Amino acid sequence: MQISSAEIAAWVGGFLWPLTRVSAMMIVAPVFGSRVVPRRIRLMTILALTWAILPFAPPMPIVEPLSPDGLLITVQQVLIGLSIGFILRLVFGALELGGQVIAMQIGLSFASMADPQNGAQSPLISQLYTMLGTLIFLALNGHLVLIQLLVDSFTALPVAPTGIDRDWLWVLVNWGSQMFVGAVLVALPAIVSLLVVNLAFGVMVRAAPQLNIFAVGFPITLVLGLLIILYSLPTLLYQLEHLFGEAFRSVGQLTGGND
Repeated sequence: MQISSAEIAAWVGGFLWPLTRVSAMMIVAPVFGSRVVPRRIRLMTILALTWAILPFAPPMPIVEPLSPDGLLITVQQVLIGLSIGFILRLVFGALELGGQVIAMQIGLSFASMADPQNGAQSPLISQLYTMLGTLIFLALNGHLVLIQLLVDSFTALPVAPTGIDRDWLWVLVNWGSQMFVGAVLVALPAIVSLLVVNLAFGVMVRAAPQLNIFAVGFPITLVLGLLIILYSLPTLLYQLEHLFGEAFRSVGQLTGGND
């Protein structure tokens, strides 16, 4: 039995390039790429997911992995995987940004702790919204939809030296602006409500100048801010459904699939 170098290269590339795309997506995607997930678990998940995707992927090109064309194919797979995960990651970035705005408004911006997902300091309100967003993402089977889009991407964007063009970049740029729109939608109820509270404090200061507004205003703003967060949480579900729907639609456009 003789095995040529071309056959070995086809076998290696047939597993290496899907593995590269899946790994790039898993590193950036929410939940899957969280730092709280042990590296061994992530590695086993990547290998298992790649092995499950192989039967549904189209035939791989017979190219030497270390040739110029092979390296170009590898770069393309990395960019495709990063783009898919990055779009979903921006939804959670909107939650973090909205939580920071709310924390600043109610005076809790100083109350921060280490964020296990990002490895940096973030306000407690941001971590609360991120945790709720993660639970809603899993409850809506967002992780399964993401895996399905990844499988479909191998049909819409097969493994080849080409695949990324300017339309890709414009989709990413346009979706990047949605992070700020989502942050405003998340923080808008608290911003408007606290604006009314601050206006009321301004009227109180004008009516009674001897009132120490800093001693009275901080605890009142803090308590009202927490109550506003409590009563605005039901609207978070509808906002996240909209953001996740737009994110999956953008991934579909990015991979050339259905909207």
